[in-house]
Amino acid sequence: MKKRRNLLQGIKLFSALTVAITTWSLSSCNKEFANELPEPTENDTTNVNDGSKRVLYIIMDGVKGSVVEEIAPNNLSLITENSIYSYDGLADNHRNALTYAGAWTSMMTGLDYTVSGVTTEDFAGFNNNTSPSIFTRLKSEKRNLETVSISTSASFNDHLAIDATTKKTLANDEEVKTAAVEQVSNGNASVVLAQFHSAEIAANNDYSRNNDAYVDAINKLDTYIGELLTALNNRKTFHKENWLVVVASSKAGGPSGGPNGSNIFADGSRNTYLAFYNPKFIPVVYEKPNVNALPYSGTTAKYVGAGSNATQSDPNVGNFGADKDATIRFNIRWDYGSTFYPSFLTKRASFSPGVVGWTFFMEYGGTVGLNFSQSGQGNTQRVHTKYIADNNWHTIAARFYKEGSTRYVAIYVDGVPAPGGPLNITGLGNINTTSPLRLGSIGDGNVNCMIADLAIYDMAIPEADLLSKIKITPITSEVDPYYNRLVGYWPGMEGSGKTLSDVTGKSAPFNLMGAINWASFSDISPNISPAISPSAFRAVPNNVDIPTMIYSWMNIAIPQNWGLMGKFYIPSITLPKD
Repeated sequence: MKKRRNLLQGIKLFSALTVAITTWSLSSCNKEFANELPEPTENDTTNVNDGSKRVLYIIMDGVKGSVVEEIAPNNLSLITENSIYSYDGLADNHRNALTYAGAWTSMMTGLDYTVSGVTTEDFAGFNNNTSPSIFTRLKSEKRNLETVSISTSASFNDHLAIDATTKKTLANDEEVKTAAVEQVSNGNASVVLAQFHSAEIAANNDYSRNNDAYVDAINKLDTYIGELLTALNNRKTFHKENWLVVVASSKAGGPSGGPNGSNIFADGSRNTYLAFYNPKFIPVVYEKPNVNALPYSGTTAKYVGAGSNATQSDPNVGNFGADKDATIRFNIRWDYGSTFYPSFLTKRASFSPGVVGWTFFMEYGGTVGLNFSQSGQGNTQRVHTKYIADNNWHTIAARFYKEGSTRYVAIYVDGVPAPGGPLNITGLGNINTTSPLRLGSIGDGNVNCMIADLAIYDMAIPEADLLSKIKITPITSEVDPYYNRLVGYWPGMEGSGKTLSDVTGKSAPFNLMGAINWASFSDISPNISPAISPSAFRAVPNNVDIPTMIYSWMNIAIPQNWGLMGKFYIPSITLPKD
């Protein structure tokens, strides 16, 4: 089931909220709305100052935003009608292994692990003086403010609630809910935090819609949230107060870190539900961008004609001898149809029969082949059947490897192996040559192409690993587990000049020869998955945003020297008619 935003359906399915919904009307024109908003003051960053700002902060461990969207729990769905919210929120926008301690610290300090230093569950490296929590900041800025932290985790309270006025560590979520309801109903705290952990326990490492125990646990948390909202609405002083309710997943679940390449949205452990709720907020949803429609962009050398190429300074680069394992990968855009067999990536003096070395060439008809040095073609080349002369970017790769005493080369276009399978090149012997590796034409035919992100490795990357990463660009140590096996990596995106540099520092540059045009491009290709800009991961709420929202709600001007990493989401307010 997808998002359910039907208010009437939500009321039917959760009768316990009837009183709250009646009083906290969701109508933009309802004058009976209980939580009246006075005129703003000049220091009121949220434009809803009433002198009694308060916060209910609910943390849910183990709850995936995508699962919340699918199962549409009554109250979590209902509050989105008056929230700034996202089912695509992120615990953070890094690729490190995420821990609960790290996730909690981000959402309590507004600083991610690169500043707080918290990467392990024991909070090693945490310093509340240099990375103060919300409770510490509030104690300093508003000395008479009462704050309460109610949690199932002693380590949470011991590290992140040091300066809370009241701290309670309880045995389970039921006890946390009961204590939080009592505090919200009868207490005078301006900030009440309730941290729940039962969904994480119920998941038992299966954080999916198909895990009934996990879904039941989320729905149970949803009823707790309903009880808290009802208790909030029933406060005797509620009509004089102005509450911001924050509901946020800390960390979702499953393995985290680098295996998902450049797409942090694919890291399920970071997928959170996050809502900033006030009954007068106009709903705003933040959804993740379509990362499959990002352009591959840059400015690279375009090789046109018969004398246009880039020549490697070191003639040893691209020599694979008689038995060396190696992997080559690169991206190419060929800007018109086939010509008469031109070479475009070559490690030999010419494409003539009997010349030692290897070459990638354009097969007649617009497909690509890899040819070696012997006369004839039958057992010295492999041609892939995919058409690439179509003005689109494509990925090409080759693996040199041995099985026993037999040596093979396998080629791939856009992640698909050549239909003929690997080519047996055992009989070729030593294919080393002093002729340099060249991109573009070697004078044997006209080319009209761009070649970028050329990488050479000193090993045969396992086929499954190679194909799982073949679309990703640029190549970095974060996304490529074999980065340290690179002989050289030449992105070719200098944009000007006469050289293409190896960014690993291990190999020499290519020197541009002949008439070279630097060409800018920005193309969407199904064959290329460009690195997602960090701004894409900030297009949705991150957990470091929560402290910034809370401080702003509490009318605290945030000094620059706090170094907070979060951003402020300006709410739009529905005001009653006169």
